[in-house]
Amino acid sequence: MRVAIAGGGLAGLACAKYLVDAGHTPIVLESRDVLGGLVAAWKDADGDWYETGLHVFFGAYPNMLQLFKELDIEDRLQWKEHTLIFNQPEKPGVLSRFDVPDIPAPFNVILSILRNNDMLTWNQKIRFAIGLLPAVVRGQQYVENMDKYSLLEWLRLQGVDERVNSDIFVAASKALTFINPEDVSATVPLTALNRFLQERYGSKVAFLDGSPTERLCQPIVDYVTERGGEVLLKKPLKQILLNEDGTVRGFAVRGLDGAPDEVVTADVYVSAMPVDVMKALMPEPWTKLEFFQKMEALEGVPVINIHLWFDRKLTDVDQLLFSRSPLLSVYADMSNTCREYANPDRSMLELVLAPAKDWIDKSEAEILAATMAELKKLFPDDLAGDHPATLLKYKIVTTPRSVYTAAPGMQACRPDQATPIDNFFLAGSYTMQRYLGSMEGAVLSGKQAAEAIAQRFPASPVDSAPPDLVATSAR
Repeated sequence: MRVAIAGGGLAGLACAKYLVDAGHTPIVLESRDVLGGLVAAWKDADGDWYETGLHVFFGAYPNMLQLFKELDIEDRLQWKEHTLIFNQPEKPGVLSRFDVPDIPAPFNVILSILRNNDMLTWNQKIRFAIGLLPAVVRGQQYVENMDKYSLLEWLRLQGVDERVNSDIFVAASKALTFINPEDVSATVPLTALNRFLQERYGSKVAFLDGSPTERLCQPIVDYVTERGGEVLLKKPLKQILLNEDGTVRGFAVRGLDGAPDEVVTADVYVSAMPVDVMKALMPEPWTKLEFFQKMEALEGVPVINIHLWFDRKLTDVDQLLFSRSPLLSVYADMSNTCREYANPDRSMLELVLAPAKDWIDKSEAEILAATMAELKKLFPDDLAGDHPATLLKYKIVTTPRSVYTAAPGMQACRPDQATPIDNFFLAGSYTMQRYLGSMEGAVLSGKQAAEAIAQRFPASPVDSAPPDLVATSAR
């Protein structure tokens, strides 16, 4: 059975991968000239990569790790030391570490907190632990029910010290969702904490050994095309065409570079586009259905990713760092963390500016100036001294609508992958799955969409047979 998928990000590619595994034939239509969606990457004129975001992989990403295993590319994940590292704004240039020992969860994470004396007092640690206890003991259903509160409201209800919020949860919230604790649903960080506290290596971090486009997306493309599927670039969806009964009869695709528009037909159709694009292209008859109406409250959060190349090394830390800056979220020296970006003599810092809503419309010059001002606090010896490092070049990637804004109450607005339209399905991290707006969530959503399609439309023996056998049986 032929399945047309609009969107070549991780959700669409994962959906295609699991569809071919189920015996179906997917055709992926990507609007841009590069795959990956929110993990897309490009090369500049010097051959250096720059990315849509700072992408890290956690041990608590079972579906992503399973995908790497199934593609036989597990060696492309560069696992780092099991630790969380925070800057200390009151001590410029000083780092605080939460080193996680190799013992069973949750004792490993608890011990890492107890052994850190840089950021929290013993009284704060105890109140922190007591406050988190309900989320750990009462499980995921309790966590889901906390969507009615912002994270800050939930912390206050648990009696958690305000210092814990300012020192820990502001950084964690911005890293996970690109917004602050007073704006994010408590469900999101509590879900992450549950995974970190229940899995021995849940909070362990890995970086890809090169660009996501080449090192992750391309292997999925190869897997799909080798099994009869197609992945096409520069095929932007123009309109979802309907039959009289409201089901989909085709995807109208806009022709680019002088090519005419075309209509792609299939047996089943999937939107793996961002929620904002899906809402814009939603056929008018569907807007009357409650299933699609609730999606109206969902919208993407603005994100800014910044790349800075310097003429010398600023740090030798090979890990993700939480800046604890009011402007910046997380950062890493990619010349240390990523094999393909490695440079023993120069740094390439990749940083996330968050929250970005007040910056998304500003000029690159303004964004760069503000970023450099914050970096001087993080690297005072290298950027604020008598002989500061020289910025050789920079790239700023703005995404006005990234993953859905995980505000309180949004859990109820997230749709399932199977829709009321018999031959139409959804994929994307905004759809309902347990890993929220993340790479793991995108992969899981694509997998769940493929499973829903396979359940509603089981592959026939001819669909699932090897091409040579199909050819033989057709003669």
